[in-house]
Amino acid sequence: MRTEQRMILTIAVIAVVVVSTGSYLYFSQIGTKQTLTISTTTSLYDTGLLDRLKEVYEEQNHNVIVAFISAGTGIALEQAKRGDADMILVHAPDLEYEFMREGYGVNRKIFAYNFFVIVGPTSDPAEINGTSPTEALQKISLYGRNATTAVWVSRDDKSGTNQKEKALWAAAGLDYDEIRNESWFVSSGSGMGTTLNIANERGLYTLSDIGTYLKYYSDGLIQLKELVRSDETLLNVYSAMAVNQTKIPHVKFDIAMDFIKFLVSNDTQELIVSYGLEDYGTPLFYPAVNVLKSREPPDVAQWIKNYAFFDSGGTLYECPPEWRYGDYGLYT
Repeated sequence: MRTEQRMILTIAVIAVVVVSTGSYLYFSQIGTKQTLTISTTTSLYDTGLLDRLKEVYEEQNHNVIVAFISAGTGIALEQAKRGDADMILVHAPDLEYEFMREGYGVNRKIFAYNFFVIVGPTSDPAEINGTSPTEALQKISLYGRNATTAVWVSRDDKSGTNQKEKALWAAAGLDYDEIRNESWFVSSGSGMGTTLNIANERGLYTLSDIGTYLKYYSDGLIQLKELVRSDETLLNVYSAMAVNQTKIPHVKFDIAMDFIKFLVSNDTQELIVSYGLEDYGTPLFYPAVNVLKSREPPDVAQWIKNYAFFDSGGTLYECPPEWRYGDYGLYT
């Protein structure tokens, strides 16, 4: 009997040791992983592209966990300034320039582009279908001022999309700060997906990036019609930027730079152009690296330079030399 008890006790002890060792090894492996925190615009996140990029990157880098904070570009930049993110993915060149000028951002790299679209109810009461963005917004404002209900919904959240919207209203001769207080103008204060849902439910016009619109429309979430499209003034350019480690020392700068190199690699650029093609019949985003390198197609390459490059000493750069840190081969 005592022999049997000793055998049972021995087996139990061995089991505990095995389980404990396995648990130690498992949690030790988890503990060695580092988290790369990326503050990103909602349009990249809502389309599902970032989930796919995360999956591929983590497969190639087993010691890194990629975590996204999804917000409008303005909020994303503020989060990075507080040290809550290691890098950013954004689409508002003017705000990006200020972020770098203030010393927070370095090694900016343009990696993708698409276009904004003006969408609205299929009935198109303001009759904007096929017009230019300027004419469309003029017609919407005129219709709105004669209507008794809301006509337009804006994100009104300091996002990249909201920055583009403000520029489009200005080009149409209208003051954004004035019209946002008029009865026909609705503010959602939310991301692109929520704003599209509001426009769909209430039969309103809005500005959207084409990627989020196509996903929501193709998935049957909205019935809004694409009415004004693919024009130089509707260009939408996405940039990656590392948070400056000399400004915020605790950021994971080297991992951020590795992720930026991953974004601009040939394989990832191919992934970007193929993403959504099977499900939606068209890419949701287009890769920008080879467009800028080869200058093909020439019109799009020039549009990107005009819209998203910055002047330094009389030369246009996607990242001026004074804000480039380290030799990562991004600008050769």
